[in-house]
Amino acid sequence: MSIEIRTYGDSVLRRTADPITKIDSATKQIAEKMVEAMLRANGIGIAAPQIGVSKRIIVLDLDGKFHVLINPEIIETSPESEEILEGCLSIPGVDADITRKLRAHLRGVTLDEKTIDIEGEGLMARVIQHEIDHLNGVLFIDYLSPARRRSLLKEYRRKQKEKDA
Repeated sequence: MSIEIRTYGDSVLRRTADPITKIDSATKQIAEKMVEAMLRANGIGIAAPQIGVSKRIIVLDLDGKFHVLINPEIIETSPESEEILEGCLSIPGVDADITRKLRAHLRGVTLDEKTIDIEGEGLMARVIQHEIDHLNGVLFIDYLSPARRRSLLKEYRRKQKEKDA
């Protein structure tokens, strides 16, 4: 059975995810399902809420290497930011220019319980910030003006109807 990526409107995407208190086989199974879903969708990052699990786990596909991070947190971001096109596996088919910090320093715990720090720049920093947002119930469309968000969601719903027809 394949894992479905939850899409806009699913309440799990708006909840603050719960911390992981114990890294066990269930945690590892969640991470495996996340990697599978991300690869199937051609994504470069995914957060557990996107597969319907309200836990603080993200997977990043950076430089050809997967990073599974438990209870990740952004330690620091640069003062500089940039605006570029961003999309989301949970709002497929639409994207928008989003301003994010140019650099981000992330800390989390690996599946083998080692603390890891990742310094990201450019796209990597953007993915880090995007996935951490998912753990806090925030979607990229929340950074848009109300008018732009309405327009984008109208386009999203239209594309979903076309796909389902």
